[in-house]
Amino acid sequence: MSLNELQRIKQWHVTHRDENPLEYHLWDTMLALWLTGWVGWLPAIALDQYWAMPLCAATMAAPKLYVSWRTRAHRAQRLRCDWIGTSP
Repeated sequence: MSLNELQRIKQWHVTHRDENPLEYHLWDTMLALWLTGWVGWLPAIALDQYWAMPLCAATMAAPKLYVSWRTRAHRAQRLRCDWIGTSP
Protein backbone atom coordinates (compact mmCIF):
# COMPACT_ATOMS: atom_id res chain seq x y z
CA MET A 1 0.00 0.00 0.00
CA SER A 2 1.48 3.33 -0.99
CA LEU A 3 1.74 6.37 1.25
CA ASN A 4 -0.62 8.20 -1.10
CA GLU A 5 -3.29 5.56 -0.55
CA LEU A 6 -2.78 5.68 3.21
CA GLN A 7 -3.05 9.48 3.11
CA ARG A 8 -6.16 9.42 0.91
CA ILE A 9 -7.98 7.09 3.29
CA LYS A 10 -6.80 9.04 6.34
CA GLN A 11 -8.00 12.30 4.80
CA TRP A 12 -11.44 10.80 4.18
CA HIS A 13 -11.62 9.65 7.80
CA VAL A 14 -10.57 13.05 9.11
CA THR A 15 -13.16 14.77 6.92
CA HIS A 16 -15.95 12.41 8.05
CA ARG A 17 -14.84 11.98 11.66
CA ASP A 18 -18.11 13.24 13.16
CA GLU A 19 -20.29 10.89 11.09
CA ASN A 20 -18.03 7.82 11.49
CA PRO A 21 -16.06 8.05 14.75
CA LEU A 22 -15.54 4.28 15.03
CA GLU A 23 -14.09 4.04 11.53
CA TYR A 24 -11.85 7.00 12.30
CA HIS A 25 -10.42 5.29 15.38
CA LEU A 26 -10.09 1.93 13.63
CA TRP A 27 -8.04 3.54 10.87
CA ASP A 28 -5.84 5.30 13.44
CA THR A 29 -5.29 1.90 15.07
CA MET A 30 -4.27 0.40 11.72
CA LEU A 31 -1.79 3.23 11.16
CA ALA A 32 -0.40 2.82 14.70
CA LEU A 33 0.11 -0.91 14.08
CA TRP A 34 1.78 -0.17 10.74
CA LEU A 35 4.17 2.30 12.36
CA THR A 36 4.87 -0.08 15.25
CA GLY A 37 5.82 -2.78 12.75
CA TRP A 38 8.27 -0.53 10.93
CA VAL A 39 9.84 0.81 14.12
CA GLY A 40 10.01 -2.63 15.74
CA TRP A 41 12.42 -4.16 13.24
CA LEU A 42 15.55 -2.46 14.53
CA PRO A 43 15.09 -3.34 18.22
CA ALA A 44 14.13 -6.90 17.29
CA ILE A 45 17.36 -7.34 15.34
CA ALA A 46 19.55 -5.44 17.80
CA LEU A 47 18.27 -7.41 20.79
CA ASP A 48 18.24 -10.77 18.98
CA GLN A 49 14.51 -11.12 19.53
CA TYR A 50 13.83 -12.99 16.30
CA TRP A 51 10.41 -14.12 17.51
CA ALA A 52 9.26 -10.50 17.15
CA MET A 53 10.04 -10.29 13.43
CA PRO A 54 6.86 -12.11 12.27
CA LEU A 55 4.87 -9.77 14.52
CA CYS A 56 6.55 -6.78 12.90
CA ALA A 57 5.74 -8.14 9.44
CA ALA A 58 2.11 -8.76 10.42
CA THR A 59 1.64 -5.29 11.85
CA MET A 60 3.26 -3.72 8.80
CA ALA A 61 0.58 -5.43 6.70
CA ALA A 62 -2.31 -4.35 8.98
CA PRO A 63 -3.60 -1.42 6.86
CA LYS A 64 -3.54 -3.44 3.65
CA LEU A 65 -5.30 -6.38 5.30
CA TYR A 66 -7.90 -4.03 6.81
CA VAL A 67 -8.59 -2.35 3.47
CA SER A 68 -8.91 -5.68 1.65
CA TRP A 69 -11.26 -7.01 4.34
CA ARG A 70 -13.42 -3.86 4.21
CA THR A 71 -13.44 -3.91 0.39
CA ARG A 72 -14.65 -7.52 0.30
CA ALA A 73 -17.36 -6.78 2.88
CA HIS A 74 -18.42 -3.68 0.95
CA ARG A 75 -18.68 -5.54 -2.35
CA ALA A 76 -20.67 -8.33 -0.68
CA GLN A 77 -22.99 -5.59 0.66
CA ARG A 78 -22.41 -6.68 4.26
CA LEU A 79 -20.76 -3.40 5.19
CA ARG A 80 -20.86 0.08 3.72
CA CYS A 81 -17.52 1.81 3.13
CA ASP A 82 -17.85 5.21 1.54
CA TRP A 83 -14.08 5.73 1.44
CA ILE A 84 -13.52 2.83 -0.96
CA GLY A 85 -12.86 4.14 -4.42
CA THR A 86 -12.73 7.81 -3.47
CA SER A 87 -10.15 9.90 -5.24
CA PRO A 88 -7.96 12.53 -3.60
